[in-house]
Amino acid sequence: MPPTHLRRALAVSATAAALTVPLLGAAPAAPVDAVAPADVVDDYYADAEGLTGEPLKQALHEIISTDVTTLTYSQVWDALKVTDRDPADPDSVILLYTGLSRDADANGGNVGQWNREHVWPQSHGDFGTSPGPGTDLHHLRPSDVQVNSDRGNKDFDEGGTESPRAPGNYTDADSWEPRDEVKGDIARMAFYMAVRWEGGDGFADLEVNDTTGNGSVPYLGRLSTLLDWHAQDPPSAAEEARNATVFEDFQGNRNPFVDHPEWVEEIW
Repeated sequence: MPPTHLRRALAVSATAAALTVPLLGAAPAAPVDAVAPADVVDDYYADAEGLTGEPLKQALHEIISTDVTTLTYSQVWDALKVTDRDPADPDSVILLYTGLSRDADANGGNVGQWNREHVWPQSHGDFGTSPGPGTDLHHLRPSDVQVNSDRGNKDFDEGGTESPRAPGNYTDADSWEPRDEVKGDIARMAFYMAVRWEGGDGFADLEVNDTTGNGSVPYLGRLSTLLDWHAQDPPSAAEEARNATVFEDFQGNRNPFVDHPEWVEEIW
């Protein structure tokens, strides 16, 4: 049986979800208030309160790994059409690196379409797209096909040449700097992955480190840069709403660093 805090949180979220139209393959109207009530969030993290360092990281891992719904890679297409819907155009999605709006049905692998960007590259841990880290919505975002290819599996850091296809993004041989508006989002996605996927479920133990050019090892950097981005770009209302939607309508877990940004400093 799930822990008490999780049973209560899921019960409340299930009630909220019943008032919307949640499911893969559907594109319900954006909820009026997608952010979970404060008491639901507090209850969800009850077992982590008062902890710091490694005990906090382990407590959060248990919380965000319990009673989670794992999507298939195919289901991710439909989920992203909901989690990343353009609030000004419900038939479109917002692309991560460009910030542009694109027809939600223009998904695929061709020029002019959008595809599923792994913010934590699949090659950094070789986890592929089987249900698991490769299908975790908390780090999957819509991206222009060519821009996704330009980013490739590069780590994150500052500097380089501006991307001609994604102005405001910069890249060099081993790193990618996203536009300012999503720098903190990307940092919190990386921190989430390092806590969620700890190596006890058949996948690699993912960790953030302070280097670039990590290649196929299960690390993602640069930690010092990600920490700066997290501080410079705190969670926005849109990021909080997306976190709640992933929790309530799809996976049943949350990104703790969106809900509690202060925990980043407590762990790293």
